[in-house]
Amino acid sequence: MRDGDVVVIGGGYAGVRLAKRLDGIARVTLVDRKEVFFHRIASLRAGVRPEWTVTPFIPYDRLLRDGRVVAGKAVRVDTVERQVVLATGERLPYDVVVIATGADYPEPARFTGTTTEEAAKTFAAHQRDIATADHVLVVGGGPSGVELSAEVRLARPDARVTLAHAGPVLLDSTGSERAGRRARAWLEAHDVEVRLDSFMSPGVDFGTYRDARGTVLEADLSFWATGTTPNTLWLRLGGHGDWLNASGQVKVDRTLRVGGRSDVFAVGDVNDATELKITPVALAQADLAAWNIRAHLTSSGRHRKEPRLYRAVHRTPLIVPFGPADGLTMLPVPGGETAVLGGRTTVLAKAKTLMTPYMRRQLGYTAT
Repeated sequence: MRDGDVVVIGGGYAGVRLAKRLDGIARVTLVDRKEVFFHRIASLRAGVRPEWTVTPFIPYDRLLRDGRVVAGKAVRVDTVERQVVLATGERLPYDVVVIATGADYPEPARFTGTTTEEAAKTFAAHQRDIATADHVLVVGGGPSGVELSAEVRLARPDARVTLAHAGPVLLDSTGSERAGRRARAWLEAHDVEVRLDSFMSPGVDFGTYRDARGTVLEADLSFWATGTTPNTLWLRLGGHGDWLNASGQVKVDRTLRVGGRSDVFAVGDVNDATELKITPVALAQADLAAWNIRAHLTSSGRHRKEPRLYRAVHRTPLIVPFGPADGLTMLPVPGGETAVLGGRTTVLAKAKTLMTPYMRRQLGYTAT
């Protein structure tokens, strides 16, 4: 027996996990503007290497046994009628709605358009540009910028590659200077020019870039790995700007509910529950929200189950590949320290496959 209608808006890591957890418990509808799941973890390599072009795309057709996936764009949550309004005018009734629209990433880690063909064409264009570039500039020395710089270097050993970072050490957002030093050592050993304390902006002339000291750098191709933007403009336009904080994230309480409403949740990169926006955190939030939604739908009165409270994650393992055969893994240990593990652990955990077999199994497909 299924209790209630649950509409999940957004088919990223958190949305897929939550929809799967509730499938069979409720009547689940997953709404996503894309026709397939986008395995973003594999997107940087897909933007560099042709043989990886289609790897990030996994069909939704095996995700839900009882629920359904609707390809469409949500434009409004009607909290009076308790309906999700799509751009087509279709209205989806809900007993619980979950906002899981994630965040928008810079190129090449972006799904362009709505179809596999459109996104694959964009990846192919990046691959051609990288294959012919004399100088590739990557701006941003966080995990994505370091990973992308390594991928470009390994694909183009003959090109000039520069990584410019505004901070004093690479990976400084992780809090591990040791990891930053190891990343810099690997990159410089592979002839990547690393520029620290170098805040970049486009120059006056096409193909030029200028740092805060006025130094001009010329490059015929650039990628900006400098952060993400929550996909919440549609909420503001739909009359729910009061649900958002100054950064555009959805404000949630410790049960991951929105705006004090018992029937609206937000999970993953889209919410303000934690500053750590990585896949394991999104999955943990999806699991907790699924438990709370199930309790909300299936218990009542004095038998109502108390909701579980989310504890913001500030320290979790973080893996940064340097291509398929090397990288580093940051592992929190007791006492507030962080152990930095090397290539063997990183290759086994992520670097070789970029967790593609795992995500394919989550979507109901075989690992290969």
